[in-house]
Amino acid sequence: MKKTKYIKFLVAAMLLGGLATSCMDDDWNDPTNGSTTVPFGNNNIQEDDSKIISIKDLKAQTVDVMDQKVNYDERHNLPFYAIRIENDWQIKVRVTGNDIQGNIYNEVSVEDASGEGLLICIQKGGLYGFLPVGQEILVNLKDLYIGIYGNNVQLGTFYKNNEKGREYPGRMLLNTWNNHFKILGVARPDLVEPEVFDLTKLKDESYIKSHRNKLMTLENVEMDGADGKLAWAPEADKDPGNGVSRTVKINGKAQSLMVVRSSTYADFAAKAMPTGKVNLTGIFTVYATNPSKKGYTWQILLRSDSDIEEVK
Repeated sequence: MKKTKYIKFLVAAMLLGGLATSCMDDDWNDPTNGSTTVPFGNNNIQEDDSKIISIKDLKAQTVDVMDQKVNYDERHNLPFYAIRIENDWQIKVRVTGNDIQGNIYNEVSVEDASGEGLLICIQKGGLYGFLPVGQEILVNLKDLYIGIYGNNVQLGTFYKNNEKGREYPGRMLLNTWNNHFKILGVARPDLVEPEVFDLTKLKDESYIKSHRNKLMTLENVEMDGADGKLAWAPEADKDPGNGVSRTVKINGKAQSLMVVRSSTYADFAAKAMPTGKVNLTGIFTVYATNPSKKGYTWQILLRSDSDIEEVK
């Protein structure tokens, strides 16, 4: 079964992103590989302080404005939209999450000094090879699209689902991404520290909007249904998105507004959930629901099984 699953994953990766053997070497922390020329991205991009904008300000001038105007999808109560960035802006950000164990798909999460996070969507597997956690990058934003997919802020290229009439930032081709970003120095994972999730603000809308897509830790909780056998994401439990959502117990009670979302392709998918208390670290995304009707649901995307810490 394990071999079959691996072959399925490999074939999917070939179809969607192509094989990237250069991303599979041992020199992940130093993208220059000892050279003065970085082999990924656009080395001609020059940092310009007059163009730098924080993630917080970027959202304030784009998605926060649209939030006041957007019409919700009447069937699902979901916001979907994409905004072309016409300003010659740059963001200087550090990678906080990637696809190293297969649980984050075709995207990386980033944060900057403003303390807010963003998802960058790229049609490529093996992103962890050149975008490891802790890697600082400079991104030219002009002509990319920012917007909302559900309730998560995404950066990518324009995509329209004609069948459903939805527009949102989709995964950009690798060539497009390579033209828009520059690697800055070597990865510094020691500079990436998760923020502790504030349980008192579970339903706080302003907290949700400022903390979605951030690397955070949920402390001293339990997994509902954990019995030493129930796995994070077995094939038998998957939904149409090839994922499984497991409810978190907070203060001994199952909390429907907080789940761990895992892919059946994740390296840890078949591992049993811990039965005791745990600290869970990951990228905190938000399931797309209309707060005026159903409220928000937090979804934790574990980056690897090391994000699961059993409390002794």
